[in-house]
Amino acid sequence: MSDRMLAGGELVCEALQAEGVDLVFGVPGGAILPFYDHILKYPSIHHVLTRHEQGAAHAADGYARATGRVGVCIATSGPGAINLAVGLGTSFMDSTPIVAITGQVTRPAIGKDAFQETDVTGVTIPVTKHNYLVMNASDIPRVMKEAFHIARSARPGPVLVDIPRDVLQEIGEYSGYPQSVDDLPGFRPITHPDPDQVQGAADLINAAERPVILAGRGVLLSGAEPELKDLAERAQIPVIPTLLGIGSFPGNHYLHLSLMGMHGSAFANFVANEADLLINIGSRFDDRIIGRVADFAPHAKIVHFNIDRSSIHQNIFAHAPVVGDAKNSLQALLPLIRQTTRPQWLSRVDDLRREHPLIVRDFDGKPSTQYIIKRIHELTDGKAFIVTGVGQHQMWAAQHYVTDRPNSFITSGGLGTMGYEVPAALGAQMGRPTEQVWSICGDAGFQMTLQELATIRDEKAPVKFAIMNNRHHGMVRQWQTLFYNKRYSQIDTTGPDFVKLAEAYGMPGIRVDDIKDVDSAIKQAQDHDGPVIVEFMVEIDELVYPMIPAGQSVNEMVEDPWMDQQPTGTARR
Repeated sequence: MSDRMLAGGELVCEALQAEGVDLVFGVPGGAILPFYDHILKYPSIHHVLTRHEQGAAHAADGYARATGRVGVCIATSGPGAINLAVGLGTSFMDSTPIVAITGQVTRPAIGKDAFQETDVTGVTIPVTKHNYLVMNASDIPRVMKEAFHIARSARPGPVLVDIPRDVLQEIGEYSGYPQSVDDLPGFRPITHPDPDQVQGAADLINAAERPVILAGRGVLLSGAEPELKDLAERAQIPVIPTLLGIGSFPGNHYLHLSLMGMHGSAFANFVANEADLLINIGSRFDDRIIGRVADFAPHAKIVHFNIDRSSIHQNIFAHAPVVGDAKNSLQALLPLIRQTTRPQWLSRVDDLRREHPLIVRDFDGKPSTQYIIKRIHELTDGKAFIVTGVGQHQMWAAQHYVTDRPNSFITSGGLGTMGYEVPAALGAQMGRPTEQVWSICGDAGFQMTLQELATIRDEKAPVKFAIMNNRHHGMVRQWQTLFYNKRYSQIDTTGPDFVKLAEAYGMPGIRVDDIKDVDSAIKQAQDHDGPVIVEFMVEIDELVYPMIPAGQSVNEMVEDPWMDQQPTGTARR
């Protein structure tokens, strides 16, 4: 191919087109305008104009999680780029592949406190996997190729490409988009495990009597769901998904347990507490799972599969670490695993499940959040894509929306970003236009990014919003209830009339305050071919149980005291 002379902004567009990007989320501004001037010539790339740059980052994140592709977000310099940071931090903590493209002040103005100048590469170092400041237009194709490669490979994450405005205007030679990535010093991920490490893991699994698997997001990212199912069935090992691992193992499988940890099910916590071997596949042992380190899985040896070497031994010592991609590692492991049965262990697991069930509370005619989520699950046959905010409703959704669809439960886990639910649902819906997407929201988090309802309206994205309105920052109130002697400080969220707000944004709004109206509201939302807001007026004093207080162990776990007041078999899953 003979060289063409193209402006830097056009080189960015060529790179996006070559990467197969057909959807980007962004907000224009002065420093990035040369890119926006050229994107008009690329009709294959649909630009979604979000109302805030944080919304663009979350939308790209939701798109990436729902599709498995790299999400792309765009912002201008200074405040525009900084507004991406919360979204980049969210995707960094949860290993979501994002490429963020930001404009920068002109090269001569860098470092001189120019208008809308910020050292964006410096600001985002802690929340990106890698970032670039591109100083020559001719470097754009190579940098973009590397950015997409780094974002999607090994443990995925966000990569930022910062480009000064005059570089976007500069004319450079273009001889075609690179077909491969040259050697990247310092980036040499181990994708195939060491055979000795795999053998060590197999020996512990074959010798175990009470093993349990902890399945994390790494299973989903590597597409290792079939191998995980094969391992669990061959060795008859129950599987506990992490919050970000929901969907990695079929939720209706007899070996499936609910999530564990601070707000995990009591029976899953007890299973892990009694296990003699815990096999972590693609999870980093975060603090919400392990609680007090000294008391975590006290009888268990640890097998830890992870592609990120820094996660091994980071929080919990692994007796058998295996570094590598989860799919490759399990494929190497499976031939070494003996087929077995574990009747005593599985009987004990069933006993714990029966004795410590997840429950759905009743509030004398007022719907509980658990009940609403359970009905959404049942009326969608567990097949919808669920995007949650952060807080009480998030934990109830994880407990009660049981799915067997990989990558269909989308939530902010590591960073715990309130406001994630609205723009991420937009991204998920646009990435999966034929799927039913439900955004399970808290009234407080919803108000942090509700401006993206305008984007959702403009894009005709038929997201169904279920707002669990308890008029408070619910999880903060729960902590103040349990640990601060009910000294309630700064948690009331007297918000707008959400039905009128829906109408203002050109979509139907429904309010539900009686349990008998829950089903009809859900069905009405499902039947509408556009976005809908359903406001559920839920009980203020509803608390998430079980709960292991921060830094404590399973022995200090608090189960719902309401259950002790009910006849056996009442309100059980």
